[in-house]
Amino acid sequence: MEAAIQTRGLLSLPTKPIGVRSLLQPSHGLKQRLFAAKPRNLPGLSLSFHGHKKFQTFEPTLQGISISHKERSTDFICKAEAATAGEGEGDSAAASPKIFGVEVTTLKKIIPLGLMFFCILFNYTILRDTKDVLVVTAKGSSAEIIPFLKTWVNLPMAIGFMLLYTKLSNVLSKKALFYTVIIPFIVYFGAFGFVMYPLSNYIHPEALADKLLATLGPRFMGPLAILRIWSFCLFYVMAELWGSVVISVLFWGFANQITTVDEAKKFYPLFGLGANVALIFSGRTVKYFSNLRKNLGPGVDGWAVSLKAMMSIVVGMGLAICFLYWWVNRYVPLPTRSKKKKDKPKMGTMESLKFLVSSPYIRDLATLVVAYGISINLVEVTWKSKLKAQFPSPNEYSAFMGDFSTCTGIATFTMMLLSQYVFDKYGWGVAAKITPTVLLLTGVAFFSLILFGGPFAPLVAKLGMTPLLAAVYVGALQNIFSKSAKYSLFDPCKEMAYIPLDEDTKVKGKAAIDVVCNPLGKSGGALIQQFMILSFGSLANSTPYLGMILLVIVTAWLAAAKSLEGQFNSLRSEEELEKEMERASSVKIPVVSQDESENGSLGESPSSSPEESAPTNM
Repeated sequence: MEAAIQTRGLLSLPTKPIGVRSLLQPSHGLKQRLFAAKPRNLPGLSLSFHGHKKFQTFEPTLQGISISHKERSTDFICKAEAATAGEGEGDSAAASPKIFGVEVTTLKKIIPLGLMFFCILFNYTILRDTKDVLVVTAKGSSAEIIPFLKTWVNLPMAIGFMLLYTKLSNVLSKKALFYTVIIPFIVYFGAFGFVMYPLSNYIHPEALADKLLATLGPRFMGPLAILRIWSFCLFYVMAELWGSVVISVLFWGFANQITTVDEAKKFYPLFGLGANVALIFSGRTVKYFSNLRKNLGPGVDGWAVSLKAMMSIVVGMGLAICFLYWWVNRYVPLPTRSKKKKDKPKMGTMESLKFLVSSPYIRDLATLVVAYGISINLVEVTWKSKLKAQFPSPNEYSAFMGDFSTCTGIATFTMMLLSQYVFDKYGWGVAAKITPTVLLLTGVAFFSLILFGGPFAPLVAKLGMTPLLAAVYVGALQNIFSKSAKYSLFDPCKEMAYIPLDEDTKVKGKAAIDVVCNPLGKSGGALIQQFMILSFGSLANSTPYLGMILLVIVTAWLAAAKSLEGQFNSLRSEEELEKEMERASSVKIPVVSQDESENGSLGESPSSSPEESAPTNM
């Protein structure tokens, strides 16, 4: 037997032959290394142990090679298992408690943010309704003042504020900047309700305005009204700035600072729903205080009493916003990324214009933003002129605006619930075209009722309304449906359009639209109206031409939306294709399986050395 083995084999065996039983078992040293400490097996690595047992018969003859090879494999497996176990223990230890499936840490951010947004939007609705009442119903003023206000007062002050804000952001911390910006708003609105409005008869230069009006003529009533009621105009501008500064700059900047991307995707849509709840409640608040004068005695200025009550609420809500901001900064840890500074491209006005013109995608997107601003202004100012004619009293005007805000909130809330279905069922293109379509159809109905009120008079009389009241209601419906479509569909479409762009175009395009298109959209309609008023003498005389301009603007809007839809879908297709290619290229043999194949699965190892397979020569 021994001679036969020696003639076949290439190895020298010990003089005492190894028995069959001992040959079928691993050596004691190997057994000690492999099986002394049994770690918890990983699912993907357990095959190597079984393979070792299965092919054990061939390996004892090469203990010097096989043991070291198996030892490396076992060390790797044990280390991997230990690391995995450690990670699992760390994760379970670090996992924070949850309420309704949401981590407590997240709720500590989202709930205060939701309350802040509610307070900000509650104030904004009160301020928005009040500013219109003040400037439209004031003596010697009318709705024709609004275009001049937006162009020559609001726009310069907005630009001046942003320049000041930029300088302050370079020298103040984020917390100090927040308080420095919001506290002057709170102080001003409180001072207006309790000091400036009661003294308005003494601080307004009405005699000077009357002299200038007699000299220049009635066409200059709008510009001169700014001088006549300058404190009301200042309130109008501060209310407008509350919407753009406190909502867009302060709140969303703070929200983006303290939330992660996953939290934003989940909870930001809920902020929109909460905003419309605030719109409904604030509308009821305006209506309640506007009706206070009915219970007041004769000789009492009911509007002054209502204004003091509403400004008190604005101040209280403002202080609540400051407290919530302090609480979040005091008790909620910030994400790591929020502490990193990112350089953003700074574009001047001319650079923004050049960038807009050079990019078809950004140009179409800018057209959407500008067209909305012009269109809504063309209809809204004409409607407010009819509204003053129907409700000349400040309290009646304010009460109607309270109902208007409540209806807008309900319509927007409903549209937001339906918007997800529209996006899922019909896609981005249809959703982007709904807002201009709604604005065009309701705008045509509104202008038709104004221009051709005679033929509609019998039908309107049967409904118990005058043509003027019918125009007011149709205009209100036009504004409600247009704004609800804007909040629920237009704004999400606009933000979604940035997603497929590369990072450089995305940042520069958004900066260009913020610098150029938002002010241009707000003041574009006002400039058109100013030209019409100065050319035709009044807003009523220019109504037919405003209707024609609205048709042209909305047509351009729809064309831009159609063009942008093709580009957007093309970019989305390219993005999806790139993701598929990335997924396809990432499908490889797992690293664990490769290491396993190299470190001990003899049945599958293509890289086994000749020494490992040598025992088969026995």
